[in-house]
Amino acid sequence: MPPAPIFLFLIVSLGSSLSCPQSCDCPPESGMVWCNRRDLVRIPLEIPHDARILYLDSNWITHVPNGAFHGLKQLRELHLADNLIESIAPAAFRGLGAGLRLLDLSGNQLQQMELTPFVMLTWVRLELYDNPWHCDCTLQELMQALPLDAETVEDIVCTTATWEEYAGQTLVHLLRSGVNFCFSQQRNTDLAMLLTMFCWFTVVITYVIYYVRRNQAESRRHLEYLKSLPLPSKQSSPEEEEEEEEDGKEGEVEEDDTLSTIL
Repeated sequence: MPPAPIFLFLIVSLGSSLSCPQSCDCPPESGMVWCNRRDLVRIPLEIPHDARILYLDSNWITHVPNGAFHGLKQLRELHLADNLIESIAPAAFRGLGAGLRLLDLSGNQLQQMELTPFVMLTWVRLELYDNPWHCDCTLQELMQALPLDAETVEDIVCTTATWEEYAGQTLVHLLRSGVNFCFSQQRNTDLAMLLTMFCWFTVVITYVIYYVRRNQAESRRHLEYLKSLPLPSKQSSPEEEEEEEEDGKEGEVEEDDTLSTIL
């Protein structure tokens, strides 16, 4: 075999080997990439662009970063089940083709999820069960915005919820019974405002009562002080003193006349 064809063969073989991550198996011409049960902590790079089914389940992945699957235009199924995924970046699924039909996120640690990562995904079946979902307005809007089938929604159980009495129930049951988490969120805001106003009103009333009682106490002490002061003695005028002296003399004269008469 001439050197040039051998060189070309080596390049093609090397390129084929590099197109499959070292920790994965990529059977030739199958369109399948097996990266499950490999103790992966992050999504591997250089996944073959002709992949149609990608298995990343049963690993230790905690986060799906932006552009993790960029260029996988032919992907039909993406299996991310049974990992430890807690968050998904806004552009995590950007670059996937419109042909994606299954996105399995079951058995992870998702509590909340934004709509942004799924905006470009249409007619995809989401597997979301076995996650510790927190049912609130954000999750409700996500479920209403995505084209989910009834079976998918039935799998979502509220581990926690905006109102504790809803914990342990399925989201679809709550929505069908008339529960509106977005309204509940508004109600929480209104209650918080009412509580704040009540606290301020209580503080104002308490201050007014304290101010009135303090003034009453000060007025009482002032009155007691005034009562404790000695009364001023009455002073006689000179004319009154002269009249008293004349009355005294007249009384003495009358007494003398009386004694003379008796004798």
